[in-house]
Amino acid sequence: MKKLENAVASHYGRAGLLEAILAGLKTLGADLDNLQPIDLAPVDEFHTAGRLTTVKALKMMPLKAGMHVLDAGCGLGGTARLLAKEYGCRVTGIDLTPQYVEVAQALTDRMQLTGQCAFQVGSVTSMPFPDAVFDAAVSFHAAMNIRERDRFYAELARVMRSGAPLCVFDVMKGPSPGMIYPEPWAESEATSFLKSPAQTSDLLVEAGFLIDKEVSLREFARQFFREVLAKAASANAPPPLGLHLLTGTNAPEKFSNYAKALENHQIDPVILIARRK
Repeated sequence: MKKLENAVASHYGRAGLLEAILAGLKTLGADLDNLQPIDLAPVDEFHTAGRLTTVKALKMMPLKAGMHVLDAGCGLGGTARLLAKEYGCRVTGIDLTPQYVEVAQALTDRMQLTGQCAFQVGSVTSMPFPDAVFDAAVSFHAAMNIRERDRFYAELARVMRSGAPLCVFDVMKGPSPGMIYPEPWAESEATSFLKSPAQTSDLLVEAGFLIDKEVSLREFARQFFREVLAKAASANAPPPLGLHLLTGTNAPEKFSNYAKALENHQIDPVILIARRK
């Protein structure tokens, strides 16, 4: 498993990422000493439709100020900072990619949210947290890279309190066969492990969760990517700040393939809301 996790971390890692993000923010006129979540929205929420779907997903959860929330696969910390800033939650994030955790902490420091958000490098299949410590948990676009999905969900169940809500938002396997690579989450099928919504629900139930809600965002995502790709085609260059900073030189191919897979119904971005038994 360690070899696979190293491959996943290498896929996401980018040298000079913090400097590239700060340069993009400066170009856009952001106050680097008083950053707001909206300033970072183009880059720090690496999942389908970014901030738009973060807001959609979190509104489905019974979140309250003061809750201790786990962000499993936290990336650059965008969701964690939104939870802290707009919901008043305390958030602990964990991610495989050292560069992501480093950038997450640096951006959080610049937003004066250090007391509410903490990040650490680690595997979500073996988390360094005590049992039943979290009041809620979120995991956005992390499971696609996890082969041992049963271990991941068992770990989520272990560290969450009884009755705690969970929001899983992942790219899931659609009804049509086949897949196109590279994708934003994987250069090839070697690090891609998609499950259908039904398979995901079954695994969550087996791990100790009750499923409350399932929402497909496929139609929303199709329209979103049509607009994004059309805008990109008419632009002379990428914007100063965007997910292309995270996805490398083949970013256009990855996002084009994602859009094609949506159109072919090979993938389905789905939000699942569950509760720890």
